[in-house]
Amino acid sequence: MDAVISGVPLGGDLSAGTVAEIRAALLARKVVFFRGQDHLDEEAHEAFGKLLGTPVAHPTVPSADGRCSFPIDSDHGARANQWHTDVTFVPAYPAFSILRAVTIPPYGGNTLWANAATAYAKLPEPLRALADSLRAVHSNDYDHAALHPGVLPERLARFREVFASTKYLTEHPVVRVHPETGERTLLLGNFVQRISGLTGADSRALLVLFPAHIERPENTVRWQWQVGDVAIRDNRATQHYGVDDSDDHERKLRRVTIDGDVPVGVDGAASVLLSPESVPDPAFGIASGASTAEPPREGDEGEPGELRRARQEPDGWA
Repeated sequence: MDAVISGVPLGGDLSAGTVAEIRAALLARKVVFFRGQDHLDEEAHEAFGKLLGTPVAHPTVPSADGRCSFPIDSDHGARANQWHTDVTFVPAYPAFSILRAVTIPPYGGNTLWANAATAYAKLPEPLRALADSLRAVHSNDYDHAALHPGVLPERLARFREVFASTKYLTEHPVVRVHPETGERTLLLGNFVQRISGLTGADSRALLVLFPAHIERPENTVRWQWQVGDVAIRDNRATQHYGVDDSDDHERKLRRVTIDGDVPVGVDGAASVLLSPESVPDPAFGIASGASTAEPPREGDEGEPGELRRARQEPDGWA
């Protein structure tokens, strides 16, 4: 997992051959890093993103400057400090995320990545068979205060007001087939609310069991940021964890996300948007072919409040 690529100044003017090599490395290594990209600004960052696909805005957090670049700022919102994959509460969550380091604290603030394809491949066969058969409900509606007891209530209230301004529920397969590599990857993370069709107790148990395999240290890489660094991750095959250990020091990154596809499970069944019944404009993450408003499966009621507190996080710290 991971590769450091040198000698390539990123931007919108790269040749098709260079872009193809970057994409191939990304698909093979899951996350790739570039040092010394200080020349990039918002426009060039987005222009490079367009070479990998279509940049998309966050589904609920508006852009202050009309761009698709999303601020990851220690001064605003809540720090996640937990494992997750970006925006999995919509059906077609982003394929790639391109992070650019703007301001880095004097210590801490690293990011970890975990390989969800390797984690699946290393599961014992009975657990792989179980995971293949499961689906899980993801949501952006959860209890922020329970996860972030040290954050000022008014800041949490404002973050929740924006982040959950439209409440999404999406059912994904727990194992998705990667559309470009054909690999099977575990699709979990802390936007998962519950496992479909299971009681609360059984759901909680599996939401401890499977993430433990993803998060094993031997399955991860840790990146110590420098100003001007760029990291590109394949969200379809990774989880990440922004470590909140830099105290009150400033940490600012910018993220450009590239539109994804609707996941398909081992059985060929696609992800389903459960709520809302109609998608607000501008549409985000609802690719053609995604059905909507399918009724929850038997047993889905589980214990959602408790599960939200145990397994959810905001998408604000990478």
